[in-house]
Amino acid sequence: MVETSVICIPFLPNVNKTFANAHPVWKGVRVVRQRLVFRKPSGTSPLNSYLNEVIPTAVATYNLKINGKIRRVDTDPATPMLWVLRDHLDLQGTKYGCGIAQCGACTVHLNGTAVRSCQLPVSAVGSQPVTTIEGLSAKGDHPVQKAWLEHDVAQCGYCQAGQIMSAASLLKTNPNPSDADIDASMSGNICRCGTYLRIKEAIKSVARK
Repeated sequence: MVETSVICIPFLPNVNKTFANAHPVWKGVRVVRQRLVFRKPSGTSPLNSYLNEVIPTAVATYNLKINGKIRRVDTDPATPMLWVLRDHLDLQGTKYGCGIAQCGACTVHLNGTAVRSCQLPVSAVGSQPVTTIEGLSAKGDHPVQKAWLEHDVAQCGYCQAGQIMSAASLLKTNPNPSDADIDASMSGNICRCGTYLRIKEAIKSVARK
């Protein structure tokens, strides 16, 4: 199978059937998770040249500083860092939640500041260091991580990597945050299990130490 990114596709009731009928070279093409997936034809076919004309793919090489190490990635400049981390570098602690930077599940540190990696294109990173939940501490013993365990914060756990990264960024810049500071800093991180009180207590316990 060969995949190519879709920049824009029309909303159609039966997009797979429409692609197949729109042009003879689209026969066998199907849409999977907003990507076109097609079987590479044997021999010569107009499919590849047609795709190159309609959906040009730009690939660039990036040497990214991820968790203290330089990692080489070849990808489209518009690729969000979330997918660079998960798909290219197999760092899957950073989670996909909404894709529009509104839930905080994908939070990482960019040069020490909490950012939403789902809306951060790889081309915007440059030489700035990126830290993921895997790189926050070598043994999972960052003060925030330890506080999360002490206060039994996680329920389903899906959002917690993002919560921890936001909390760590807050405490780095403000070692003694008020309740208002915590609320303001953590407001972009959603927890569907509703562990907000435990999150706040965990953060405050780190500040007290």
